[in-house]
Amino acid sequence: MNRDELDSQIAVIGLSGRFPKSKDLDGWWCNLRDGVELISFFSEDELLALGIAPTLLHNPNYVRARATLDDVELFAASFFGFSPREAEITDPQQRIFLECVHQALENSGYSPDTFEGIRRIA
Repeated sequence: MNRDELDSQIAVIGLSGRFPKSKDLDGWWCNLRDGVELISFFSEDELLALGIAPTLLHNPNYVRARATLDDVELFAASFFGFSPREAEITDPQQRIFLECVHQALENSGYSPDTFEGIRRIA
């Protein structure tokens, strides 16, 4: 194998994910295996409290359900080098992505700071 071929190879050595009613991949697989409903359904009172317009609630096409993630607000800003204000204005999907990347690295057993192999960890 030449150097270009080696540089283009990828090995997946750590996984992570956050899913509705599942804090990680193991929980998600267990929920799938056990037939757990992963969609959240909301009462009219809950939706009104969330600010949904009453006229929308009475629309026959309005679906009172969605997939939700737990603990989205628990982002550890200082751990990732964010100020509280930066964390507040950062898209929640980006915050969750950072948490998942960190968890995948932890899952892999390798540290990008101390890894001495010939390939980079990204």
